[in-house]
Amino acid sequence: MSQHHAGVRWKRTSADFTYASYNRAHEMVFKNGDIVLAASATPAYKGDAGRVDPEEAFVASLSSCHMLTFLAICAMKKHTVESYDDAAVGTMEKGANGKMQITRVVLHPNVRFADGANVTAEMLADFHHQAHEGCFIANSVTTDVTVAPRG
Repeated sequence: MSQHHAGVRWKRTSADFTYASYNRAHEMVFKNGDIVLAASATPAYKGDAGRVDPEEAFVASLSSCHMLTFLAICAMKKHTVESYDDAAVGTMEKGANGKMQITRVVLHPNVRFADGANVTAEMLADFHHQAHEGCFIANSVTTDVTVAPRG
């Protein structure tokens, strides 16, 4: 078992406190305050587009976990990865329970292996399948997570 700590900090900067006026800008805090991420609500809910919103952070955590699990699998199988990038997309909509939620996330990883790696399309698909099955975050949510590699 392990524990993972994160926090948020918010302070009112508006003159009054109404739904239309209060500020959504806040900070996500990690590593006892050593790492601070500027955050806000999504612009659709009066947030600041220049900051990360919780929905984006959720999608990024799924993408990051999948990538880290994928890299571990490739390293154990001795297939050298040169680069990995993803353009993940999360979809927010009403779920079966009628509440707004991120119902699905599609990962679009693009992986480049070192010359001579000889990784076939079937092997790549299997590595992604294993990564999805092993991703701690994907195993923790009910959102449908799909891997649709690019390239």
